[in-house]
Amino acid sequence: MNDYKALKTFLLAAEKRNFAQVARELDMTPAAVTRAIAALEDDLGVQLFVRTTRQVSLTTDGAVFAAQIQPAVDALESARREVRNAHKVDEGRLRISAPTWFGKAVLPPILSGFRQLYPKMSFEISLSDGLINIVDDDYDLAIRISAQPSDKFTIWRKIRVVPRILVAAPGSCFVGMQHPSELTPDDCLAYSGESRSETWVLSDGGSSMTVSAGRAFSANSGEVLADMAADGAGVAMLPGFHISEHLRTGRLVHVLRGWAPPDLWLTLYYPPYQALPPRIASFSKFFEEQVASHMVTLD
Repeated sequence: MNDYKALKTFLLAAEKRNFAQVARELDMTPAAVTRAIAALEDDLGVQLFVRTTRQVSLTTDGAVFAAQIQPAVDALESARREVRNAHKVDEGRLRISAPTWFGKAVLPPILSGFRQLYPKMSFEISLSDGLINIVDDDYDLAIRISAQPSDKFTIWRKIRVVPRILVAAPGSCFVGMQHPSELTPDDCLAYSGESRSETWVLSDGGSSMTVSAGRAFSANSGEVLADMAADGAGVAMLPGFHISEHLRTGRLVHVLRGWAPPDLWLTLYYPPYQALPPRIASFSKFFEEQVASHMVTLD
């Protein structure tokens, strides 16, 4: 970074027109400032300053050079600052991807609490229920409620289990079912990130069976599936946070109680860091400590 330091010294001298003042601000000796400017002039092959016993002033070449390099030096300084901030616990920017419902209902108070502790932190939040490429999309971390990811290169961290249940409208024909074999593919409302059919794996603790879902209806929104089930369109398999209000008001009831699908996990995903940057590690720890109290509808 010697060239960068020389350019900063030159730009400050161009602004202050006083080598002694530049030396004080950069914690250098006046002689060191003079040598740095002389070395830069020698490298460029032009005179940058006119020096007299009373003052220092820019030559025409010096003024042109200062105007041309100022944006580049500013950009380099900004990049240096961003890199340094990335290794601070209490300063920098986090780009986070989160599920739509979670980002609206749970994430805001956690972010507010973290910023109260670290007011210099800033956030960019993107809400999406679909899968993302955390590296190509340039996120620092992603929050997802899902099964284990298939991407072996992504770092992921389980935060807490998210159970799912089968639900239907209380007056529907699905309430009296005793076995999943009574379900048809038309009865099962599928959740799919690409709005396609899916396969349910249900277990009673001793045996398991698969059920095709989504032949008649699928959606990439749990809220839509909950509303469809409440209207009698079929059976939905959803985590508690999507259906808690429907269960409380009686619009949905738990069906096939003896049969359950595999649990999902609330998970944090990271790019393949060798070690998490301090600001990401700090937020992750705070998130894990706070999420339970803000996500009571999962229990």
